[in-house]
Amino acid sequence: MTTDVHAGTPTSGAGAGRSQRRRALRRLRRNPAGMVGLVLVVLLVLAAALAPLLAPADPAAVDFDRLREQPSAAAWLGTDEFGRDQLSRVLFGLRSSLFVGVLAVLLAVVVAVPLGLAAGYYRRFVDPVVSRLTDTMLAFPFLVLAVGLAAILGPSLLNAAIAIGVSQVPNIIRVMRGETLRLANENYIDAAVAGGAHDGVILFRHILPNSVNALLIQVTVGIPAAILGEAVLSFLGLGVQPPTPSLGVMLSSAQPFFAQAPWLALFPGLVIVAATLAFNLLGDGLRDALDPKGHRR
Repeated sequence: MTTDVHAGTPTSGAGAGRSQRRRALRRLRRNPAGMVGLVLVVLLVLAAALAPLLAPADPAAVDFDRLREQPSAAAWLGTDEFGRDQLSRVLFGLRSSLFVGVLAVLLAVVVAVPLGLAAGYYRRFVDPVVSRLTDTMLAFPFLVLAVGLAAILGPSLLNAAIAIGVSQVPNIIRVMRGETLRLANENYIDAAVAGGAHDGVILFRHILPNSVNALLIQVTVGIPAAILGEAVLSFLGLGVQPPTPSLGVMLSSAQPFFAQAPWLALFPGLVIVAATLAFNLLGDGLRDALDPKGHRR
């Protein structure tokens, strides 16, 4: 007997796993919101990855003859208070935001997954310690914890990613702990124990693969929170530092000129909204598609 990493239940072979994946893809394709989110995520990732090719100008190039120009054919999104091309800065700012978002979530996964597995499996000794630590961290709002950690670490892109990643650790620990508690009672785990499998095999070959669905959904939901966190930290001067483009830095710089040049804040704000909305829609679509209790089609 093998386990199906997508359904979260034991199956009789690889064919069942492929069947579950096909059903999940069909559910996702029939979910309009999920598909909109997927398309937006792909477009945003491509725009960020191809920023050096798509940007019409150097995002750091200053032109004092073109200060705060309105959007036009020469500068599609206008220019900022230093005459820098807004479109170029938005593209590179999106790149910074996605980099921080993905790096922060990956860091949180690396730290939280082993802790969540251990807490859910070793309930007598490890679970009380990890659960108390998690509850203590969850007592602080996400942004408050991230701002505090960033202030301690110092302002930089990497430190912002670390602060946001650490702030997301407790949520992923709770997800992994819950999945471990659920899966530890499955019959195929009992069979593995009876067959002499040691704890490492049970945790990393049986429980972890069958927790991928829940973990993937949590990652998809965590990335937009990390993007918002990066924007807040950069806005407060605790994240990306000028003149490096960042959507949060652009919003902060645009604040004194909002009445005279609202486009300076409008376009970075719209990109932040689009990115967070896209990942949230994709996360909702994945949750519906990967739900093992969903309708079979």
